[in-house]
Amino acid sequence: NSRNRTNSRHSPTRPCKIDITQLKNVGNIEFAIEPRAVPDANFRYGATFHSLLAQPHNHSMITKITGVLRRLDVTEAYVEVGAFEYQVLIPGFVRRQLQAKVGESVTLMTIQYIDGNPQKGGRMVPRLVGFQHQAEREFFDLICQVDGVGVKKALQAMVRPVRDVATCIEEQDTKGLSTLPGIGPAVAERIIAKLRRKMAKFALLIEEELPEEKRSDRDVINEGYEALIALGHSNVDAREKIEQALKEKGKFKTVEELLQQIYSQQRS
Repeated sequence: NSRNRTNSRHSPTRPCKIDITQLKNVGNIEFAIEPRAVPDANFRYGATFHSLLAQPHNHSMITKITGVLRRLDVTEAYVEVGAFEYQVLIPGFVRRQLQAKVGESVTLMTIQYIDGNPQKGGRMVPRLVGFQHQAEREFFDLICQVDGVGVKKALQAMVRPVRDVATCIEEQDTKGLSTLPGIGPAVAERIIAKLRRKMAKFALLIEEELPEEKRSDRDVINEGYEALIALGHSNVDAREKIEQALKEKGKFKTVEELLQQIYSQQRS
């Protein structure tokens, strides 16, 4: 009857088509959703906004986030946007850029990906990876497309500025690339084969000057130690290599200088 038809029309379980293809900005978070990434966008009544974020997309959904940088860990930045705090994964070179900005407003260009393996009983977790510049985000996205790399390995590997890594690729410097955490000779060769003709603009990036007063010798030593552990060295071996480097040269302004010294020691 007409009464039943009316009730079914307003039933909370009936599918509802929601058009989100034009969504661009919500507060200080920028979204980019392409129509082909959400062909039907069918959701049930009562679907929360976060359930939209959890849907798989072909392209990054959250592309930029602006807020107060509340704290900085080894691999994460925590950005406060209104009543929410977002965890943003960051590679080593971005963490160094942000060290002097804790408590300040920052804008991060982001890539969103889904982490987890449900086939092994894990849960799928949407995560953000952040960068200070669009070119850095574009470079990271290219690196992740190389077979055998992916987001996690790229995050671990990017301890050096984009310009330095791009120069190694452009000049086909397999040994230089192999010094990055988690990147061995075989992976370095695959990166060069796939990307060497695309690196010129990244090799021309102007590196951001870091305030020296914000960097201490202890920071450099700790980061160098972490990089060696990530490369597969034991705790004892990492300490010995760093101690030997300090004996020979004394102080290092950057982690890159420390690792270069250790690399030179190993070759001699």
